[in-house]
Amino acid sequence: MVQRKSPFDLSRCARPNILALEPYRCARDDYKDDGTNILLDANENAYGPGLALDGRGKLPGSAENGDRGGLDVDLLGLNRYPDPHQADLKQLLCNLRNTHTHTSKTLTPANLFVGVGSDEAIDALLRCFCVPSKDKILTCPPTYGMYGVSAQVNDIALVKVPLRTPGFALDVPAISAALAADPSIKLAYLCSPGNPTGSLLSKADVQRLLEHETWNGVVVLDEAYIDFAPEGSSLAEWVTEWPNLVVMQTLSKAFGLAGIRLGAAFTSPEIARLLNSLKAPYNISNPTSQLARAALGGRHLAVMRENRGLIIRQRDRLLEELPRVPGIGQFLGGAESNFLLVEMLDRPKEEGGKPSNEVALRVYESLAEDRGVVVRFRGREVGCLGCLRITVGTEKEVDRFLVEIKAVLQGIYSSANSKTEKEEQRREVAANDIVA
Repeated sequence: MVQRKSPFDLSRCARPNILALEPYRCARDDYKDDGTNILLDANENAYGPGLALDGRGKLPGSAENGDRGGLDVDLLGLNRYPDPHQADLKQLLCNLRNTHTHTSKTLTPANLFVGVGSDEAIDALLRCFCVPSKDKILTCPPTYGMYGVSAQVNDIALVKVPLRTPGFALDVPAISAALAADPSIKLAYLCSPGNPTGSLLSKADVQRLLEHETWNGVVVLDEAYIDFAPEGSSLAEWVTEWPNLVVMQTLSKAFGLAGIRLGAAFTSPEIARLLNSLKAPYNISNPTSQLARAALGGRHLAVMRENRGLIIRQRDRLLEELPRVPGIGQFLGGAESNFLLVEMLDRPKEEGGKPSNEVALRVYESLAEDRGVVVRFRGREVGCLGCLRITVGTEKEVDRFLVEIKAVLQGIYSSANSKTEKEEQRREVAANDIVA
């Protein structure tokens, strides 16, 4: 067979920013789930979907082959394209967030863009407001990695203003100065509660950025974990007051519906119109829309709230019990999410232990490889030295996690002590040889 030759050169054809792209690493890139692992790495809802399912995991009253008798998910309609506007779904999202905690004004479907997870909104905003190779976005590390990945895909430069430590609050003076100095910054992506920090941002701090005297840009507030924060924390309805605010949310976390990939962006009707104009047609599938609408009302919403309560109870338990494990340091950030950011020490705290990336990596790898418990290493992010991010699991998962992490840390310290003793013995033998 003659081998055909082609003049094609990918390195000269593809965009340089894409060739240089380091893709976002998903939580399962390192450790694949074989069905037996405890998965405390991706901030999923371990209690399952926020749907009132029966003992077989089915929607009560549903039937096979599209029998509409009591059916919650219409299978017969799959031959048709879905509703391109999703007005009913948007209204339910508005109903959820119209608490009037922050304003007397009311959200309507005109304030909404719905997409395939929050990631679609992140990317859509970049394409809407930023000119490639010219404009920039601002982020506040440590934060969600997809802001940077999406920026690079779109050839948008990144301006980073780290969160203030300890506590991971916004550095408002530094952010304000960066925005004033560079009009090419069009978007400021803020995460509240933060990922991996778990900290809720101050409403007053957000307002100071919205009121910036010279910057003509948009504040994007990512509230993926907002339902684990105290009631009334969401600023979604505040978009009716601020035309330069976008608030992103998702059904992946508290609602336990990561598998349907449904995200939303609340904003002014003018920005929502732009986002809806540039999205792909029919981007929300029929099954996704139907399951989302079910989850946002009645008995299903009650299930979400019950599961959320169980997660918060286990979060409080971890806050109380995990510090009793020798080798556990401080919790960094906040406790307003379904995960915690915690330090691993090079020796127990009572012996003067300090945060250690080496120990944190060994704990992370040993838990996953030897014990089937997967968490996430975050030690290389700003202000997160020696840290693991631990998703709050079910009661049984937390039981096992506490046992396993204690055993792993004990093993690491025992190994280190043994190595130290052997080194001391070698030094003693060498000293004796010199004397002899």
